[in-house]
Amino acid sequence: MFELKGKRALITGSAEGIGFAIARQFAEQGCTVWIHDKDSVEKCEQACAELKRVTGAHPNYVVADFETPLGVEDLITAVPEVDILILNASMQVRKDLMSISRSEFDRHVNTNFWATLRLIQHYLPKFIAQRWGRIITIGSIQEAKPHPQMAVYAALKAAVSNLVMNTALQVGQHGVTVNNIAPGVIQTSRNREALSDAAYADQARKKIPLGYFGEPEDCAGIALLLCSEAGRYITGQTIYCDGGMSVS
Repeated sequence: MFELKGKRALITGSAEGIGFAIARQFAEQGCTVWIHDKDSVEKCEQACAELKRVTGAHPNYVVADFETPLGVEDLITAVPEVDILILNASMQVRKDLMSISRSEFDRHVNTNFWATLRLIQHYLPKFIAQRWGRIITIGSIQEAKPHPQMAVYAALKAAVSNLVMNTALQVGQHGVTVNNIAPGVIQTSRNREALSDAAYADQARKKIPLGYFGEPEDCAGIALLLCSEAGRYITGQTIYCDGGMSVS
């Protein structure tokens, strides 16, 4: 039910964190994966070596910076065909609403929304033609609980979840599912600095009904479900992986 043998997956932002955990989960189920990072060949090579070591897989990698529109075109050129598209790459600028600059806004839009839309536009026709495809966006708890210092980030994550619903309505008849996973406070390098502040970490933990922070692997299991035959009847959904934070 969970096997992905013979499938090919592109997982953006997968040299570490949630993306890497998904890549590992997929590789363990026989999927051929593409690792992606914004700018580090070294991180990609390390991630590929680790996947090979623990799973015996032979992953590929691509480096492409989505902060400019040309970056996503570089990725498309490098990765012509896949069966599964995991849109995990994103960027954050922690700043007061009134001080966000136009250039920071553009970087957010290019990375967190345009790259998602453009990659869906590119790979979706193939999914439709073969009558099978899986698309997952990695959203955020901020869709439900926006952070006051990340207004643009939160707004764009909400926009992507709406795009997921819209796209799912259009492609379900073609055997393609489209879903959104919304993580809560996950222990990744992005969150390491903030969570190193004991007072901040304690405040964040108190908002989580389960009482602890998640790990990247908590999101990977959901991704595997949604991309395997076990999850074939799930589409157009946002699934929160947040320890209950979204309903607290």
